[in-house]
Amino acid sequence: EPQVKKVGVVSWEQVREIAESKMSDLNCFTLEAAMRMVAGTARSMGINVEGESPFNN
Repeated sequence: EPQVKKVGVVSWEQVREIAESKMSDLNCFTLEAAMRMVAGTARSMGINVEGESPFNN
């Protein structure tokens, strides 16, 4: 029930730090793609990504 029950919060700065440290393990070529992947994984686990996305697409 991760869509209903939220268990934690991360900021976009924390998402950036995670993406930078996991870049070699992720199937991504850009930091933006890695950040989007990390944020999506966090959301699917019931973790809110706090703040406005730095990518306004």
